[in-house]
Amino acid sequence: MAEFDGIDIIEDELYDDSQEGDALWLSTRFEIKAMLGLDKLPDLQGILFAIGLQELGQLRDEFTKEDRQDLMHIAVCRLLSYDGYYELEGYDEDGWPHWKQLAIPPAGRPQQEVLLRKKIAEYIEHVKNS
Repeated sequence: MAEFDGIDIIEDELYDDSQEGDALWLSTRFEIKAMLGLDKLPDLQGILFAIGLQELGQLRDEFTKEDRQDLMHIAVCRLLSYDGYYELEGYDEDGWPHWKQLAIPPAGRPQQEVLLRKKIAEYIEHVKNS
């Protein structure tokens, strides 16, 4: 029998292995779906892209592939800044935020994704209460 590692993989989505973690992530995805008027539940990348757009504060008809990656990076930095992993350094001449890494996030993609999901839930609560 395989040793339990604390993370379940269900439909290519990683969940914190607790009822509370599962329920919180699913509830957060439903909230984002309603907030954005989407037809289906957004995945992690889609949510990061949306948070990046929110943080950038600029709408365009099109973004390059590099811009989309940068938007997701902005989101990750914003989310992890709540725990002191990143700090906003400032903005460039085009209005894009730049972040300084202060600490190394948990190693391993599964652990990072679980952390991001928790931080996304916190971010959504902050947005709702602002």
